[in-house]
Amino acid sequence: MRTNSWIPSVFADLFDTEYMPKANCTAPAINVKESDKAYTVELAAPGMKKEDFNVHINDEGNLIIKMEQKQEHKDEDKNMRYLRREFSYSKFEQTLILPDDVKKEDIKARVENGVLTVELPKIEEEKVKLSRQIDIA
Repeated sequence: MRTNSWIPSVFADLFDTEYMPKANCTAPAINVKESDKAYTVELAAPGMKKEDFNVHINDEGNLIIKMEQKQEHKDEDKNMRYLRREFSYSKFEQTLILPDDVKKEDIKARVENGVLTVELPKIEEEKVKLSRQIDIA
């Protein structure tokens, strides 16, 4: 039986990675740290601006981090036709289940040097008194 061996070569020539490398599609790296007073979530997002993010608490009390960025490189020369035109689109969404001791109304987020940082302050527990007088009934 004879196979159509020309089909793979047509696609290989058309989408040859030497001329059009494949995009590296990975999720951003996330760090979660804990201190006595807060949890800190750090998300690596090089080149992203604060307008590219949406950070909110959903109805179930989970932290939702969304990131979306669209870019298109345009040439303004009307006398040229495109042989290759580049654009990029990045979209990411992460849901984090928050611990019970997070003070949700005081959560803050900022973007700096390509990192989204979300501060999750803890609810301050009352200091337990170790000694006290017990009344006798």
